[in-house]
Amino acid sequence: MDRIRVLVVDGHRIFAESLATALTAEQDVEATAVGSVPAALHLLERSGAGGDPAFDVLLLDADLDGAGPGAQSLLTATQDRFPGLRAVMLAAEDDAVRAARTLAAGACGWVAKDSSLARLLQVVRGVLREETHVPPALLTGVLRELRRDRHHRSEQQRLVESLTPRELEVLRCMLAGLGRKAVAERLFLSPHTVRTHMQNVLGKLGVHSTLAAVALARRAGVPPAE
Repeated sequence: MDRIRVLVVDGHRIFAESLATALTAEQDVEATAVGSVPAALHLLERSGAGGDPAFDVLLLDADLDGAGPGAQSLLTATQDRFPGLRAVMLAAEDDAVRAARTLAAGACGWVAKDSSLARLLQVVRGVLREETHVPPALLTGVLRELRRDRHHRSEQQRLVESLTPRELEVLRCMLAGLGRKAVAERLFLSPHTVRTHMQNVLGKLGVHSTLAAVALARRAGVPPAE
C-alpha cells in the first residue's frame, strides 16, 4: 500500500516534529517536518526534481512568517510549481478572512492546530479525494468572503476588458516587470507612445501607480508577457 507523504511546515519545530511523528505512526502515512519556508522549498525542489512532488499533502502553519517569506508565499509557490500537492493550513485561531484568502489561493483546507489527530488524519486523507475542509463555525464567513472576492474579481476583470488590445499588451509587459524602455523595444514603439499607453492603462483601471495596476491585473487573472 502506498503511504500518504505529508510535509509539515511549522515555525514551532517541536510541534512540527511531534505532529510528523504522530502522523507517521499511522500505517498509511509518512510525514516529514521542517521549520521554515526556505527549508520547505529546498526539500520540495530537491525531492521533486524528477517532475512529480515527493509529497502528497502540505500541512502549513498559517502564521508562519518571520524574517523570510511566509505561509502565503509558500502556498503560492507550491501551487505554481507543484499543482498536484494538496495544501492544508494549520491555524492557531479561526479567521474567516484569512481562511477564504488561502482557499482562493489554492489551499484545500483550514484546520485548527489543536484538532485531534483523528481529525487531522480525516483531513489529510480527505483532501486526496478532492475534498475541501473548513470548520463548520467558519463556513458561513468563508463563503461570504469568497463571494465578496469573486465580486471584486469580476469588477477588476471588467476594468481590464475596457483596455484596447495594445494597452493590454503594455499591461502584460508591466506584469512581467518591464520598464518603459524595455516595453518600447519589445513592442516596437517609441518611449513616448508607451508612456501614453501606460497613462491610459492607469486611468482606465482607476489606479495611480504601476504597482497598483500590476496588483489589480494579477487579481483579475491577467497573465504576464512571456
